[in-house]
Amino acid sequence: MKVVIIGGVAGGMSAATRLRRLDENAEIIVYEKGPYVSFANCGLPYFVGGIIDKKESLLLQTPESLWKRFRLDVRVNTEVTGIDRENRSITAVNPETGDHTEDYDYLIISPGANPRKLPIEGIERAVVLKDVEDSVRIKQMVDDGKITSAAILGAGFIGVELAENLNHRGVKTTLVEFRDHVLPQFDIEMIEPFQANLEANGINIAVSAETESITENQLKLKDGRVIDADLVVSSVGVVADSKLAEMAGIEMGAAGGIKVDENLRTSDPSIFAVGDAVEKQSLITNQPQMIWLANLANRHGRLVADVIAGKTAPARKSIGTGIIGAFGMAAALTGITEGLAERMGIPYRAIHLHPGSHAGYFPGSERISLKVLFDPETGKLLGAQSVGKDGADKRIDILATAIYAGLKVDDLMNLELAYSPEFGSAKDAINHVGYVGNNVLEQKSPNVHWNELETELGRGLKILDVRSQAEFDRGHIPGAILAPVDELREHLDDLAGEEYVVHCAVGQRAHTAIQILASRGIKAKNLSGGYTTWKFAQDALARSEV
Repeated sequence: MKVVIIGGVAGGMSAATRLRRLDENAEIIVYEKGPYVSFANCGLPYFVGGIIDKKESLLLQTPESLWKRFRLDVRVNTEVTGIDRENRSITAVNPETGDHTEDYDYLIISPGANPRKLPIEGIERAVVLKDVEDSVRIKQMVDDGKITSAAILGAGFIGVELAENLNHRGVKTTLVEFRDHVLPQFDIEMIEPFQANLEANGINIAVSAETESITENQLKLKDGRVIDADLVVSSVGVVADSKLAEMAGIEMGAAGGIKVDENLRTSDPSIFAVGDAVEKQSLITNQPQMIWLANLANRHGRLVADVIAGKTAPARKSIGTGIIGAFGMAAALTGITEGLAERMGIPYRAIHLHPGSHAGYFPGSERISLKVLFDPETGKLLGAQSVGKDGADKRIDILATAIYAGLKVDDLMNLELAYSPEFGSAKDAINHVGYVGNNVLEQKSPNVHWNELETELGRGLKILDVRSQAEFDRGHIPGAILAPVDELREHLDDLAGEEYVVHCAVGQRAHTAIQILASRGIKAKNLSGGYTTWKFAQDALARSEV
């Protein structure tokens, strides 16, 4: 059996090494158009920043090491230019050896994705960060002292990571994002503390910003703002590198990638495809989508090897779990966001919480901001976001596991999680998600979101703030009535006859207040996430309007 693989990073190399472990006699040839295979592309920004100090640390394997251990015939600097499906062969070109053809029994396509290009005047002056050579080039410019200022077009994961690392090197860096907040994969109110932390650490942020032109040392926005930029990096997303497959007549999918079946087989039964160029099936929406994750590419590469070797191994649907860290704060998400649910018409309810990362009495506890979406009828978990300086990663992993397992939000009440004051709470943040979700499902504490507040006020509801006088004086929602929860019973007669949206700092005291009000027949709803979430949203909206 002869297997040819196009693309020697992530999915392609995972398929090659797995197949060798399953079949010692298979002939396996890997083509990579660049000079490196099996490199750690997620580490590229950190090489620029000097956190990874040697280029060699990014090179997980070499053609020589792969031959020695796995007997893989890896051909670098060799680009596959055509696929002849009828004759089961490919054409490849190498600058030194010229063109040649190679036949195959099975072909695995793993070309990855290409940086998206914007129609901006002077865009040719911008660089991208796609491979090891790009990172070496950018780092060298910084090392040489040629770069004192930088603008990064696009504030997604790579853009933010690169901004942090350029900042570490003393480069004055601006993130320029077309949409109204950085990391637009997240909902706007959730990412505000992360944005604020970027700014607090010296990153300039321009959101709702459209670039008009790029000059030698400046970037001009369409609103007239001018940003100093010795270096401009285009990081506005990627598109599937599907040209080779399209030229071969392989079917493309509705989401813009190569269409595959549950075994990652393309429309040609002898050709498989994995990685960033391939559509994935969403576990939540059951719709095809593009997910750019190395761990998913690696997993699918392994699956294809299993299928070729005769193992039945249908691909699991994907939920899209990701995390980013910058300046000591993490932002993570899994499943669908509120924005996606709205666009796709998926029924949902959301809750916001701001628990501590561990027991509050133990030193070092940090606030985690959590948002969890679930089906309003069944309670089935749909998605989650987690932001904080400590413990955000742990909680998103639990929530991702729960979504994958098909759990309901109130199942989280009963999860037995490791507890010690240093690591968590007797009622962990995840358990609190379950309690709050259960309250919403059972209408014990119906909630209102920050973006629904205006509508509720238009219906005649009043805002009742049950925090302390000191908290109220530090900041409050306009028009709010102050009635601290510890004094609430003395004010019930004054509050009767009206319906309220009740809030505290994060929602817990408000829940207690709602039960007190209910005892006198006073109707009330809980402002999800309290004043904290509302303030995050207002700050984010104000930022987007600058």
